[in-house]
Amino acid sequence: MNILDKIIEHKRSEVENRKMNISIAELEGRDLFSRDTFSLKKFLLDETKTGIIAEFKRKSPSKGIINANADVMEVTGAYATNGASGLSVLTDEEFFGGSASDLAKARANAIPILRKDFIIDEYQLLESKAMGTDVILLIAACLTPHHVKELASFARSLRMEVLLEIHNEEELEHICDDVDVVGVNNRDLKTFSVDISRSIALSKKIPADKIKIAESGIDDVATIRMFKDAGFKGFLMGEKFMKANDPGEAFRQFVEKMKNNG
Repeated sequence: MNILDKIIEHKRSEVENRKMNISIAELEGRDLFSRDTFSLKKFLLDETKTGIIAEFKRKSPSKGIINANADVMEVTGAYATNGASGLSVLTDEEFFGGSASDLAKARANAIPILRKDFIIDEYQLLESKAMGTDVILLIAACLTPHHVKELASFARSLRMEVLLEIHNEEELEHICDDVDVVGVNNRDLKTFSVDISRSIALSKKIPADKIKIAESGIDDVATIRMFKDAGFKGFLMGEKFMKANDPGEAFRQFVEKMKNNG
């Protein structure tokens, strides 16, 4: 059983347990459920911003502990202040050390927030709306095309946008009308190996009406420039900043380099 299979197996039991403890009515009654959402598409197309979706992540299965002591409000506040086009907040606790509380705290920022988790059930979309999410992540590697379509349609009915993550050419068939943004992850979720050329190879095959973002393995301004030249509008980055003692300051310095290098 690979890492992704283990995560999904655990996620199924986790979601079933939460369904028994928190009703849909309770989720729908929370204050954040009825808030107006921010559009990640609009922020990614705003040329006054960086195009970076800056991630708050404490650990991962492949890297172990990345930054156990970072303060989510401090870090995401610095990301937002210094031009992030969006925030990505890990809510998976078992494998990534995240929580719904992290995302709710990050909601203090007036920019789009992506809930970074393994979504397999409509209940998680209701949870996402209730915790202040603007964009939900659907990972093609753990969903069928039909399941993607169902979840994406339901997310859109809740006024959330949809980021579909793909890893190879076969997963292009998961792209549907209700997907707003397509992300190509350079990290293989089954082996966690990184191949930076993955995004470029797939970029020409993604429908022209979909905004494209590159994920994982982005460490320098030159790589971002390469992706921009290939038509990518966004860049999801986490470990580059989170492994620093001060992730917010690391992000600010990176943005300065982007400005100075055009």
